[in-house]
Amino acid sequence: MVKKSKKEKKVKGAEKTAAKMEKKVSKRSKREEEDLEALIAEFQQLDSKKTQVMETTCPPPSARLNASFSAHPERDELILFGGEFFNGKKTYLYNDLFFYNTKKNTWVKVDVPNPPPPRCAHQAVVVAQGGGQLWLFGGEFASPDGEQFYHYKDLWVLHLNPLKWEQIKAPGAPSGRSGHRMVLCKRQLLLFGGFHESRDYIYYNDVHCFSLDLFSWSRLTPSGSGPCPRSACLMSPTPDHSGVIIYGGYSKSRAKKDVDKGTIHADMFLLKREGKDDQEKWAWSRVSPAGVKPPPRSGFSGGVCVGVAGRALMFGGVCDDEDEETLEGEFYSDIYLYDVTKNRWYPAQLKGTKSERKKRRRGKKGEEGDHTEDNTEENMSPQAPTEIVKEIVAEDGTVMTIREVVPVARAEPESDEEEEDGEEEGAEAAALVEPCGRSNAMVSVKGGRLFLYGGMFEVGDRQVTLSDLYSLDLHKMDKWDVLQEIDPKAQEWLDDWSDEEGDDDDDDDDGDEEARGGESEEESEEDETEGEEEGDHPCVQAGESLEEYQCRTESYWVKQARANMGPEAKDKKVQKVGVAMAKVFYEEH
Repeated sequence: MVKKSKKEKKVKGAEKTAAKMEKKVSKRSKREEEDLEALIAEFQQLDSKKTQVMETTCPPPSARLNASFSAHPERDELILFGGEFFNGKKTYLYNDLFFYNTKKNTWVKVDVPNPPPPRCAHQAVVVAQGGGQLWLFGGEFASPDGEQFYHYKDLWVLHLNPLKWEQIKAPGAPSGRSGHRMVLCKRQLLLFGGFHESRDYIYYNDVHCFSLDLFSWSRLTPSGSGPCPRSACLMSPTPDHSGVIIYGGYSKSRAKKDVDKGTIHADMFLLKREGKDDQEKWAWSRVSPAGVKPPPRSGFSGGVCVGVAGRALMFGGVCDDEDEETLEGEFYSDIYLYDVTKNRWYPAQLKGTKSERKKRRRGKKGEEGDHTEDNTEENMSPQAPTEIVKEIVAEDGTVMTIREVVPVARAEPESDEEEEDGEEEGAEAAALVEPCGRSNAMVSVKGGRLFLYGGMFEVGDRQVTLSDLYSLDLHKMDKWDVLQEIDPKAQEWLDDWSDEEGDDDDDDDDGDEEARGGESEEESEEDETEGEEEGDHPCVQAGESLEEYQCRTESYWVKQARANMGPEAKDKKVQKVGVAMAKVFYEEH
């Protein structure tokens, strides 16, 4: 009899623990899910009244996150389904279906009879067979107060020609979950991980396979040591479709009673298929990539760059800085590419347009007389980007501060250049605007372009859900194109604190503004500064540059930022907001 190794015993023990936890979660959440099932049934009853396909040209979809955004296999279209929106008091779940035309920059809302019920954090995979199909599994539904959750374990297919929803009831399906990942690997849908949450929670690291030929589920039992349980990871097929790469993800554990600790994972694994179809086996192996690795983060968006060497792509995300009392996050807007063949990470940097590159070359020539530079890739790259601060007035009157990144050329063009070239370069530089940092956004690749829609970021205790749309040519990597700007009307936020504290002032507009100004949100205070109190700020002196103004008024604006953000905000973040506030005021005056 062969003895089991320590590693095998650990794996078996972890599987037993996970199985016990799953049973525990199932018992405690059963009653809550039954309540939500009744609510879901009401939505389905309303949808059942739809009897024919209706297509309507429409404005862009409402602000949301955790939707699916998939490339149509045959047309120049992207398919958006589902998602969620939270306004501070109520959670909204969607099951609407939109088609975005990438050539015309237009949206069409399509009502198809008997759709899946509302959900978010599901997974959708496009298959080219049968005129095109969109396969969808799992996801999450939440009660309006966000206190109860229902996790789907259903499988759906949207036939794209003609349009028709169909629920596929196949035996052996994975348990209900959200935050999982699913990709197409030859004629199979591979599903990994995810989580289930009610009063308790469980994270998964199991692997399931759905055969597109047999219409049946099977659970894989790979050899080797694989990833620990997690959700929201990057899952990408290898170029030869013999396996998948798993990177990163997020999980929670309960360190003490009623105290949850989040873990951001930054490890990478390869799940590879071995043997022929009738005797195939799967094996896990750990991967140690080279290159410039992404900083640890959660909530990033991932996809595969079709036609760009099959590289896996990662955009944005957030790194939460947790301590005992506060939780602050740094939101990213960067892109990282992973080359599976070379096993290497690459940070993607915008090259700028032709005139911008010419500008950098001119700048380099001007510097050669002063000092010698190394001809390295780093020295050829632009300086650190600067920020453009925009103020968006929300529907409730609050002013939202949106920071967008602008890449800066290394040097100014020479003064003896033609005026026409200077004007062209100035126009190109103004166009180089990047999306603001965000998490849980929707990304898709079509025709060699990356499309980015929505997502969210946080300002103090306030969640800002986005509805903007950008695209980036992954071959040129020159600049982001703004296809849809942020919709101010989508920035609704209802705060429990203001409801309680402002009850006495409901009929007094000035009282409402005063109540909002007392919160730890920079936008509310900035809204006041644009009104009658504007004259209280330090004036911009004649001929004074931005740098001189910021230096002279630094202490004042930092004090304003501290008042807006509250005593718990970190000094570094307060300093940054203060500088931004000073810049906004200077540019307006």
